[in-house]
Formats: sequence, C-alpha cells, structure tokens
Amino acid sequence: MPKRILIAAAIFAASLAGTGDAKATETEKVFKFYCAQCHGVGGKGDGPNVTEDFKVSPRNFTKAKEMNKLTDADLKNVILDGGPAVDKSPLMPPWGKTLTGEQVDGLIKHLRKLCNCKGKQG
Repeated sequence: MPKRILIAAAIFAASLAGTGDAKATETEKVFKFYCAQCHGVGGKGDGPNVTEDFKVSPRNFTKAKEMNKLTDADLKNVILDGGPAVDKSPLMPPWGKTLTGEQVDGLIKHLRKLCNCKGKQG
C-alpha cells in the first residue's frame, strides 16, 4: 500500500510541476498576441507596429534601470487602464476588460524576467 501512495504522490507532484510550465507558455502567448505588436517579442520596444512614423517609442522592458523605477502595481495599472491613466501615450491601450487578473499577473512576472529585475518595492 505505501508504494501506491508514493507513486500517486509522484504523479501528483509531476502534474503540479507541469502547471508552472503551462502558465509560462500561456503568458508567452498572451504577451506575443497583445504586447509584442509594439513592444516586440523580446520586449525591446521594436515590435512590427513600430515604424518610423510611430508617435512614441514603446517601453523597452529589457532596460533594468528603467524597469526598476516601476512597482508591480505601476505595471498592473498601465496594463489594466492604458497609457493615459498613468500619463503615458494613448497608444498603450487598456487591457482591463480583455485580460484576466491571472493573465495580468503573469505578464508582470514575464516583464520582470525580461528586465531581470524586481522593480521598485512599494
């Protein structure tokens, strides 16, 4: 009987480990669909929508010095409410009615990976 419990526990643990990978994959899909058009797949602000006549330079998420000035709440606000809500460009749309809370939280974690920084604690 204990052997069955160990096997069941191992299968359960393996399924939980896969959940993190699934969430990361989902977050990357969300980023590529909603964010990469302007911010680029690598987050450098060089997406396909950014042309010479683009009115602003989208934020480069790989610049740790700049990203460290922002709290996670700052990032959440701009994702949910768009650029104008935080005195930034109206070209940054609000995604609050499009993305789930879990997707937004995943995006914030993804942005922190891109900058390899934790951001301003606040």
